[in-house]
Amino acid sequence: MRFSPLLFIICILVSCFLIYIDRPGSRPQALTGLRAGFNDLATPVLDLSVRPFRGLANIGPWWKRQFELADENRNLRMQAAEMRAWRDAALSLQERNARYREALNLQADAAEARISAWTVADRSNAFVRSRLIDAGHEDGVRPGYPAVNVYGLVGRTVEVGRSSTRILLLTDINSRVAVMADRSNARALLVGDNTEFPRLEYLGAEPDLREGDRIVTSGDDNVMPRGVPVGQAVRDRDGRWRVALFSRTAPIDLIWIWPFEPVQEPEADPVIELSTPEEAN
Repeated sequence: MRFSPLLFIICILVSCFLIYIDRPGSRPQALTGLRAGFNDLATPVLDLSVRPFRGLANIGPWWKRQFELADENRNLRMQAAEMRAWRDAALSLQERNARYREALNLQADAAEARISAWTVADRSNAFVRSRLIDAGHEDGVRPGYPAVNVYGLVGRTVEVGRSSTRILLLTDINSRVAVMADRSNARALLVGDNTEFPRLEYLGAEPDLREGDRIVTSGDDNVMPRGVPVGQAVRDRDGRWRVALFSRTAPIDLIWIWPFEPVQEPEADPVIELSTPEEAN
């Protein structure tokens, strides 16, 4: 059966016409309204017809999700039981610590209200590592106060304005903080070098330090309070000790300024001369 050339040409012309009128810019308004009305009528019918197949297709993922939720629930129950054990241990240690403080007559650091602030600008570059926060002198911020987030120490305040403060980060090359290992009390100086892992200097020839040791502030420099979490001890490729900062766990957004007053040196008292019994006679 031969295909008529005239019919072929007519089909080509009709196809070109349909493609032309299907363009949004050249589509007749009557055709647009007709298509919209047809879509309005066909959409409910198509939705009803596809619902059974959609439900059958979702059976597999639904049961898979149920198994995943069961495993997740089981893991959460185990973690909750473990956390209850840690809570009991923490309460026991808290009670024991209170008895030790009472027996030794130790005076705990005065609990000051922390100042909350948000970081509004990142002033870090190749030479300076700092943050600008929206709290200043009017909010009680003073130079030298420690800045912490929910994970650990971030840095300290260096430039305090009326309503803003610049925080020098621990990674800055000008940062120096006295720290120690929580396990062994090994002392060191945390030195920033504009990298994400500040160095531990002045550790000694054979320091009692291990990979993963928790590093906290020692308070030996009378700049930071004792016991503020800093990070974990790690070694670099050259074998030098560095610290993976806890504050790197999340972006530094919300910051608390910890009011801390260094211990003042005692004033010089007048020398009291004691006389010997021979001089008294």
